[in-house]
Amino acid sequence: MKLSINKSRSLWWTISCAITLAGIISMVISWQNPEIRAPLRPSLDFVGGTRLQFERDCSKPGNCDRPIDINVVREVAKDQGLGDSSIQIVADKETRQENGILIRTKNLDRDQRTKLQSALSEKVGTFDEQKNQIDTVGPTLGRELFTSGVIALIVSFAGIVIYLTFRFQLDYAVFAIVALFHDVLITTGIFSIFGLVFGTEVDSLFIVSLLTITGFSVNDTVVIYDRIRETLKINPNQPITEIVDDAVNQTLGRSINTTLTTMLPLFAIFFFGGETLKNFALALIIGFAAGAYSSIFIASTLLTLWRERTGKSTVVETAGVTDTSLE
Repeated sequence: MKLSINKSRSLWWTISCAITLAGIISMVISWQNPEIRAPLRPSLDFVGGTRLQFERDCSKPGNCDRPIDINVVREVAKDQGLGDSSIQIVADKETRQENGILIRTKNLDRDQRTKLQSALSEKVGTFDEQKNQIDTVGPTLGRELFTSGVIALIVSFAGIVIYLTFRFQLDYAVFAIVALFHDVLITTGIFSIFGLVFGTEVDSLFIVSLLTITGFSVNDTVVIYDRIRETLKINPNQPITEIVDDAVNQTLGRSINTTLTTMLPLFAIFFFGGETLKNFALALIIGFAAGAYSSIFIASTLLTLWRERTGKSTVVETAGVTDTSLE
C-alpha cells in the first residue's frame, strides 16, 4: 500500500496547527497564572527557592481519615508569611491516596521549615519523617541553568541549519528547522497543558530532552531528504509530488521501526524508572512521536509545496559537482 502524503497535506498541517495552537494558548494562560508566571510550570531548578514535600503517616490510627483541605494549608502558609507559595496536594507513592503536600516557596532556613512543618502537622495530621523531602536551589543557579539551556538550543538549531545547507540546500534546511520548531513547540505545549491540569513541572532534564528530540528529528528528516535528492538525480523530470511520496514510502518502514524501538525503553523508564526520570522519559516519548510525524508529514510536504510554487526540481551533490534543475 502506497501512502500519498501530499494529497492530504492540508489535513496533516491542520492537525499540527491545532495541537500547536492548544499548546500556545496553554502557555499564555500559564504565564498569566499568578502561581506559575511562566509558559511552563518551572521546577526548583529554574526559579530557585525551597521545595518541601510532606506525607502524612498513615500507620497512626485516624491520621489519614480526613482528606487534606488545600485551603487549610494555604491559611497555614499565609500565617507563616508564605502566602505567595505554590501549594499542591499530591498522592502518596505507596497508597496512591492524596496524603501529601507539595510546597514551592522562597528560600527558607531550618527554623522556618521546622515552624511550617509543625504548624501544618497541627492542622492536617502528623507527617512521616522518612518520606518528607526538602530541596533548596539558589536563584542564581536557576537563572544559569535556564540561560545555558536556551543557548544550547539556539546553537544546536544554528548548527543544524549550517549542516543541512551544505549537505543539501537552503530550502531543505529551512523546512527541517520548521519541523524542529514544530517538535519543540508540541512538546513544550503539551507539558504546559500538563502543568496546568496535573501540576507537572519542567526541570533541567527537560532542556536535555529538547536537545535530544532535535537530534532525533533531524536524523529522520535527513533520511527522507537524502532519498528525495537521490531520486531527483535519477529522474529530474519526474513531478516533485511523486518524488516526495516515493521517498517517504521507501523510508517509512525505517522511520516507524526506528521510532518504535527507541520508544520502547522510554516507556520502560516512564513506568519503572522512578519519579526523577518520569517526566524526562515522557518528554522524549512526546518529542520522538512528534519528530517522526514532522519528518514524514510536515518537512517533506512543505518542501513539495515550495518546489511546486517556485517551479524547481533541484539537486546539488554534497561535493557540489552536480547541479540538475527543471524550471
